Amino acid sequence: MDATLVEVLLPLLEARSVALWEALPDDGRDRLLTRARLERGMAVPQSSAPWVLLAELPLVDDDPVRAQTWRARQTRVIGGDGEARLMVPVITESERRLLIEAVLDRAPNTYSIRVAEGMARIFENFINLLDSSERDTLTGLLNRKSFDDTFFKATQRDPAPTDAPGEQRRCHGPYWLAVVDVDHFKSVNDRYGHLIGDEVLLLIARILRSTFRHDDRLYRFGGEEFVALVRACDPQGAAAAFERLRRNVEDYPFPQVGRITVSIGYTVLREHDTPSDAFERADRAVYLAKAEGRNAVRCFETAVQVGEPSPQRGAERDVELF
Repeated sequence: MDATLVEVLLPLLEARSVALWEALPDDGRDRLLTRARLERGMAVPQSSAPWVLLAELPLVDDDPVRAQTWRARQTRVIGGDGEARLMVPVITESERRLLIEAVLDRAPNTYSIRVAEGMARIFENFINLLDSSERDTLTGLLNRKSFDDTFFKATQRDPAPTDAPGEQRRCHGPYWLAVVDVDHFKSVNDRYGHLIGDEVLLLIARILRSTFRHDDRLYRFGGEEFVALVRACDPQGAAAAFERLRRNVEDYPFPQVGRITVSIGYTVLREHDTPSDAFERADRAVYLAKAEGRNAVRCFETAVQVGEPSPQRGAERDVELF
């Protein structure tokens, strides 16, 4: 969809290049993600590498013109004959911030501006439709209904593409699925109310986004349960990533509530795995982490599968409040 947008706009606007950018929050600063960019003479659009870390993306404020266009939420034209930039912001209902930017040989006429704005509105409506069906209304993360589809889309990619010359070495390792459960969340709702409970969930969703790469799949399955589908080069990398998430949540000063912790269980995806099988393994591991005192990370392959007992999900809920 992103590639199609720039491929259509390039000849319509007679542009030198057309790009679709997205602003991603990163600890109080915004990073610039290239969703699609096409220049004259290029065969296919380019985009930011899915394996790049959020901190490695350029800052939005590095280009004050783009930053101001997002803040104003209005179409801008900079420059004139010789070179001009036409920028159309796209702000979705879920507050995702995108920007269509065309570099032209001359200042755009009214027709060109209307074409760009019309395409932007069509693209915005399409994104809103997708978000309403695939995303959790509270946190903006993917929802449980979209899990199967996005699971197969993510895991059926080429597992070992060839690195381009001079390009940073990619991770060609397997995918890992983690279930993240907020410890004692029921007591947060009971003590502070559901508005504060919702704020805790929103903040945990933000921590999830800042901990993992922009292309990792993050879900809210309902209540206090989150799921992360990420790629790691080896078991050590996966363990470090999920431990980093546990630590980031533990160290975060949640307003009014104070300290919140999570229990995490994860598993490596196997050949011909199904979403339900992978989720069941990770779910068993997270309940082992809870049975051992919570605020812990456990791997199915190194804990549950080797013979350690794990409590049944239903049985634990019968005797515990969290």
